[in-house]
Amino acid sequence: MHLVRAILFGLWRGLDVLRRFLHLVFLLVVFGFVFGALRVSMPTVPAKAALLVAPEGQLVEQMSGDPLGRALEEARGQGRPETLLWDVVDSIRYAAKDKRIAVLAIDLEKFDGAGQPTLEEFAKSIREFRATGKKVVAFGTQLTQDRYYIAAQADEIYLDPLGFVLLDGYGRYRMFFKEVLDKIGVDINVFRVGAFKSAVEAYTRTDMSPEDKEESLAYLNALWSNYQAAMTRARKLPPDAIATYVNTLAKAVPAAGGNAAQVALKAGLVTGVKSRQDVERRLIDLVGQDESDGSFQNVHEQDYVRIAHADKKLHGDGKRHVGVIVASGEILDGDQPPGTVGGDSTARLIRQARLDKDVAAVVLRVDSPGGSVLASEHIYRELQALRAAGKPVVVSMGDLAASGGYYISAPADEIWASPATLTGSIGIFAIIPTVDKTLGKIGVNVDGVGTNPLASQMRIDRPLGAEARALLQAEIERGYDVFLERVSTGRKKTREQIDSIAQGRVWAGVDAKRLGLVDGLGSFDDATKAAAHRAKLTDYEVEFMEPELSWAQELVLQMKTRAVKVAIGSSPNPLGQVAQRFDPLMRQVELLNKFSEPNKVYAYCFCTAD
Repeated sequence: MHLVRAILFGLWRGLDVLRRFLHLVFLLVVFGFVFGALRVSMPTVPAKAALLVAPEGQLVEQMSGDPLGRALEEARGQGRPETLLWDVVDSIRYAAKDKRIAVLAIDLEKFDGAGQPTLEEFAKSIREFRATGKKVVAFGTQLTQDRYYIAAQADEIYLDPLGFVLLDGYGRYRMFFKEVLDKIGVDINVFRVGAFKSAVEAYTRTDMSPEDKEESLAYLNALWSNYQAAMTRARKLPPDAIATYVNTLAKAVPAAGGNAAQVALKAGLVTGVKSRQDVERRLIDLVGQDESDGSFQNVHEQDYVRIAHADKKLHGDGKRHVGVIVASGEILDGDQPPGTVGGDSTARLIRQARLDKDVAAVVLRVDSPGGSVLASEHIYRELQALRAAGKPVVVSMGDLAASGGYYISAPADEIWASPATLTGSIGIFAIIPTVDKTLGKIGVNVDGVGTNPLASQMRIDRPLGAEARALLQAEIERGYDVFLERVSTGRKKTREQIDSIAQGRVWAGVDAKRLGLVDGLGSFDDATKAAAHRAKLTDYEVEFMEPELSWAQELVLQMKTRAVKVAIGSSPNPLGQVAQRFDPLMRQVELLNKFSEPNKVYAYCFCTAD
């Protein structure tokens, strides 16, 4: 008995020692990750090097999703890569002043593009870098339209021998779901104001309406004209060079035996035809060789931006601020994560700017197709309060500032847009789907009683009643009147003047300027300078205002995917790749679900340029 007890006691002590040891190992691992994440480290920059900018995915105004969600998606291979515009711009501008950076190298292999105004912000920073006398080298294999916009800014553009430059202009094509909805018995009840408010047509028509074709072609032509002018200016080509290249490409490439790279070279669109290895040798000639890997001496933009931001903080202390609030994505009610505009969360940032004594003026950077009218109104009211507090508000429009995106722009002291910004779309709509016919097809009937005519009229399984229709239409018309009042007050025009250019119509920035919907055509920098001028600032710092993060969220931002990739692995999800093929269809279903809540009205623009 004593022997058994001794054996059991010894076993228990051994397990307890093992438990303590494993616990210690676990704590050491955790503290290792924490220490590694929080340790301030700056990249090593060689005495002579190239800044390597290799954007991945879409170039965006604001990274979408919360930090932990992004880390998990990236680790699983499910996340859609994004590159933050402002990180790229800050890196290039800082490198222009850095004596160690002799060359800007731009690798466009994994770049998925952006809207023309966003591309122009990127391009502007490249031109500033070149203006210092430093060289810019861009290279890629498939230089599609958006990629070429960036490549065209370089001193030297190299195209892979098996590559091409594909410029195909702009188009707008949508899926229309009326026939399939009719087949399954779904009725889409639409309420809208505005002859050009085409947001709902995907569910009510089988083709594009004449009004939608008219407005779409108008802004697409404006975008294409702006693109051609920008490219011919950057490459010092004749005014018709881009149009000639595009219109003859289908004949020129077969005539060249399929050698699209030589066609681009002959047209003057690229400097030379070189493989990636040849480009690396060219860069080695310019900045020297990295002995560790045999490539050219370089520092990646993702690392280098930390130097730029650290220096900015060091020299920005004590200065008054022009606060920048980014309103990027759909406008939704409540608190929303980055990449969408929350009525409450964005209003809270504006209130924070109003109460911050260091913030003298605010630039609202808008890149949004709109969304909830109620959320837009919350943001509008906070902007009005900010102005009432004596702080100027200047709007800088990105790719898209339409419908609700214009609603939140209306109270600004000044509105700046790019010539290629899509804006306007001043109109209101509501969508209520009903499936009583769908249920009837499978033998399901709905019946009952109510205490008054409106009782249960907005149920999805019943036809929409006359009283509900009258109520919703009145609400829509009231919403449109409020929208017109907001814009006419902000623009200092009459209701009739705004109504004549509203009606849900989308305008390119160049036309919006002519019509008085925006005050100036220019860049984000132009907007910040205008805000500083209104606040009578000469020495100031531009500060991007973001929601305050908890210590845990800050830790996640630093740790990113270090631990997550180890735990989960980084192999892509094949099903996720297949699902992406159906993204346009799923997107439409998601939007229909998002914009079909009873008693809610929306100001949203389905305006795109592909």
